Amino acid sequence: MAKVNPYQVEGKVDYERLVKEFGISKLTAQDLQRIKKIAGELHPYLKRGIFFAHRDLKWCLDEYEKGNKFFLYTGCGPSGPVHLGHLGTWRFTKWLQDAFGVEVWFQFTDDEKFLFKDLSYEEVQKWTYENMLDVIALGFDPKRTHFLIDTKHAGIMYPEAIKVAKKITFSTIKAAFGFSDSNNIGSIFYTSMQTVPVFLPNVLRGENRPCLIPLGVDQDPHFRISRDVVEKLGHHKPAVLHAVFMPPLTGMEGKMSSSDADKAILTTDDLATVKKKINKYAFSGGQATVEEHRRKGGDPDIDIAYQWLRYFEFDDKKLKKIHDNYKSGKLLSGELKSILIDKINEFLVEHRKKREKARKEVEKYVYRANSPPKL
Repeated sequence: MAKVNPYQVEGKVDYERLVKEFGISKLTAQDLQRIKKIAGELHPYLKRGIFFAHRDLKWCLDEYEKGNKFFLYTGCGPSGPVHLGHLGTWRFTKWLQDAFGVEVWFQFTDDEKFLFKDLSYEEVQKWTYENMLDVIALGFDPKRTHFLIDTKHAGIMYPEAIKVAKKITFSTIKAAFGFSDSNNIGSIFYTSMQTVPVFLPNVLRGENRPCLIPLGVDQDPHFRISRDVVEKLGHHKPAVLHAVFMPPLTGMEGKMSSSDADKAILTTDDLATVKKKINKYAFSGGQATVEEHRRKGGDPDIDIAYQWLRYFEFDDKKLKKIHDNYKSGKLLSGELKSILIDKINEFLVEHRKKREKARKEVEKYVYRANSPPKL
């Protein structure tokens, strides 16, 4: 059985089991139709089931239609370079910002990575800055996007975090995350800090807006705890949209990680490195020989090149043609990999240009506690 929690994802993930185990709701055709009606379109990640489940989305949309706009909350754990798996949730969050005309509060959990990883404080700060560049490069609106760095913004976050912490027992944390007595005390406290952005914008402004969190489904345990606690503190429970994992290059088990660079494509990988990694490591759903593949066809459901194209080829007709040609045997595994290599390199060339320009933009995004932004 696969293990899925914020600190460990192993094995082949059964998303149907997670829906039942986590107590979340699958997105229905009616949910998607409602999003399309409000937003004017559906993001490919919704149409393709990459975002597949939710908590309290219907209520969040009800409030939006009443004029009580939600704000978005997502984040990044800065422990290394950004990989393509990170970008999926962030690109979708950027689409939500544009489609619904709402703010994004983006948390950089530098404290978490210092506490949980074998990294110095200085190393974590370096990765915080580098990761910010990748987020900015995606085109978030600086007037409606606010970066929170846990250590930098501790002055406004810690007073709220202790209110959360007072409502959570150690036994709850151990049960949710599998902690033991050997965990450092900072790691035990951390989920209190991750809860704060759920309601911090409302505290700063004296408002009571809903919060919508797009996230990988492994992060859900943090917010199962948060939802119970924030309501006791007089705030709305956050609504959540859950995404499946972008698989590593080596196959459909687990999720991509920067700590295993051979199984991931990093945003800083050059053209040759992207090509080498995909050709060498991407698991194929094709047959053993060309002749057999032409006769039997390939399996796009397990082929990593095709699965990754679902994140980068936004033209539904093109993607379907690739799917059908591969399944019929008309398209070979090597040809499918070449399509993916071209698509990813095309994206990354532009992303890296924007990433360099972002070095001059960072201060526009970092939230200034002494001057709360207005809607």
